[in-house]
Amino acid sequence: MCRAPRPTGTIITEDPTRGSSSDLNQVWDTPSIEGGSSPLICPDSSARPRVKSSYNSESTSKWSCHMCTYLNWPRAIRCTQCLSQRRTRSPTESPQSSGCISRPVQASQDPCEEYNDRNRLNTKALHWTCTACTYENCPKSRKCVVCDYPRPNNLEAIEFTEPEEASSLINEQDRARWRSSVGGGNSQRRSPPVPKRESAMKMDFQRIELAPGAVGSKEELEVDFKRLKQIKNRMKRSDWLFLNACVGVVEGDLAAVEAYKSSGSDIARQLVSDEVRLLNRPSAFDVGYTLVHLAIRFQRQDMLAILLTEVSQQAAKCIPAMVCPELTEQIRREIAASLHQRKGDFACYFLTDLVTFTLPADIEDLPPSVQEKLFDEVLDRDVQKELEEESPIINWSLELGSRLDSRLYALWNRTAGDCLLDSVLQATWGIYDKDSVLRKALHDSLHDCSHWFYTRWKEWESWYSQSFGLHFSLREEQWQEDWAFILSLASQPGASLEQTHIFVLAHILRRPIIVYGVKYYKSFRGETLGYTRFQGVYLPLLWEQSFCWKSPIALGYTRGHFSALVAMENVGYDNRGAGANLNTDDDVNITFLPLVDSERKLLHIHFLSAHEIGNEDQQEKLLRDWLDCCVTEGGVLVAQQRSSRRRNHPLVTQMVEKWLDRYRQIRPCTSLSDGEEDEEEDDE
Repeated sequence: MCRAPRPTGTIITEDPTRGSSSDLNQVWDTPSIEGGSSPLICPDSSARPRVKSSYNSESTSKWSCHMCTYLNWPRAIRCTQCLSQRRTRSPTESPQSSGCISRPVQASQDPCEEYNDRNRLNTKALHWTCTACTYENCPKSRKCVVCDYPRPNNLEAIEFTEPEEASSLINEQDRARWRSSVGGGNSQRRSPPVPKRESAMKMDFQRIELAPGAVGSKEELEVDFKRLKQIKNRMKRSDWLFLNACVGVVEGDLAAVEAYKSSGSDIARQLVSDEVRLLNRPSAFDVGYTLVHLAIRFQRQDMLAILLTEVSQQAAKCIPAMVCPELTEQIRREIAASLHQRKGDFACYFLTDLVTFTLPADIEDLPPSVQEKLFDEVLDRDVQKELEEESPIINWSLELGSRLDSRLYALWNRTAGDCLLDSVLQATWGIYDKDSVLRKALHDSLHDCSHWFYTRWKEWESWYSQSFGLHFSLREEQWQEDWAFILSLASQPGASLEQTHIFVLAHILRRPIIVYGVKYYKSFRGETLGYTRFQGVYLPLLWEQSFCWKSPIALGYTRGHFSALVAMENVGYDNRGAGANLNTDDDVNITFLPLVDSERKLLHIHFLSAHEIGNEDQQEKLLRDWLDCCVTEGGVLVAQQRSSRRRNHPLVTQMVEKWLDRYRQIRPCTSLSDGEEDEEEDDE
């Protein structure tokens, strides 16, 4: 604290009527204090003595923001309300020519205030927000200091990525967050901040190219430099993700491994000599090493369990899309061609073809051993067990499973952030969303019809919070932030999706989606963490009923993972069940999907408006309007899923036939071995 005597001189204030710079500069001269007349120099603005000014002088010297017209203090370099950059007139532009009221020109910007403002902006831009608890963490933190949630992959700036590739890997969510934190309400677009580790990434390139261990003549070093440059130029994005995953295993960064897994690349990929040379760490990396080898070498037990499970599943699984890659690509092009955008106010994308994937009935003609092998390779046994045995979610009705031939099978799906989109395409076309065709349609539909979906989402979330006794209300800014986060998830390949995205997908498919899922989130130890809120019926409520199909698809949800639930064809067999296969001339297969749970409670209908919620009778009427419903003899309300083998897409039928031929070929070997065993028994 300053203990100098109070100055006796007159306090100098800024006179707004003075226009010359020489007069304004006198403001910064400190009056003489007893015993000295030199001006006080203080680099810290907080320690600088403040000078008082009248209200009129300060108000007249404020500058108006060109975006929101807010009057800011003269020393502010950005608008306090919208953080827009302060505009400065060119020296040649006069106040009269600009059309603005003449105001005194500020003498000089306080360097201390300018430094502090820039430092605050830079610090805020560099901080990253946890997606789990929204806490803003320091740039160097790899995990959230509050909830230990790992840092997002895209913020972890791939260490071995080309500068051109790095810009494409920036999280769209963080772009939006940066714009809101720096740009605020400013409509002007600005480039996002360069990731903090992009400079470190370039330094890694220099370290690789000019390694300390490199010895030799200048010519040899130049040849080595060119060689490394050629290696980097021909590497693709998947190659950089693989190298980053290798480094992530060494450094214990699980997010880098998850990013490589979500890209759909081969987990069992081996390091080649060029990649080892580029990594330039002989003590860690060697030719022929995989991620599993690195996890064993550096004792990453958590990563090892995930990698081994993924490798074993990829090696043991065989779905139709894997057997016929050429047909799969043709089906993807067919899906892209069948996507159209509706004209009008509700410009949502929709599919023109109604396709439903079912397991062929010819499977039952295979020997039991071959059938068991087929089911092991095409089904997810863990998901099937969790939905059937651990909690009765599917196939709990003997009437539906046996007499009506409506048993549901959980198809194996990739364990990536795109599992929802993959399961939707598996339930319809039998393939994955590898090229992100469905994700792009989801993203564009959400953005082009943002107002329609936002109104439904906000009304539903408000009702849901009140129904659970959560008596709170959010400000409009908070609703907008949550909605911006939902929009950003749709644009990020590999990002996990939410209930709103299922609702939009129902509109793209133009048909209802029924999700049979677990009710609670559980940890790996079996501890209950919270409600999942995924189970229920998603109707395309924003379309006209005449524009939609009443045949739904079924999905299964288990602990952060979606799977397609499909039935097996029962065409060609006796007319089993009430109403099943009555129209045999049209070759129609009917699967009965329950609209109630095992306790005979009606499934929730998501995203209803206030006048649609009503009681259970009103919701049942709504289901009957949008679905082809009936009640079985056992009193179970079900929806009829209709599929026709003849009307199914020919490419899908051809793909399934080629996949099934793979198992038909091993049947003679099995029959021959069984015949030889019978002959040996007869000889004995």
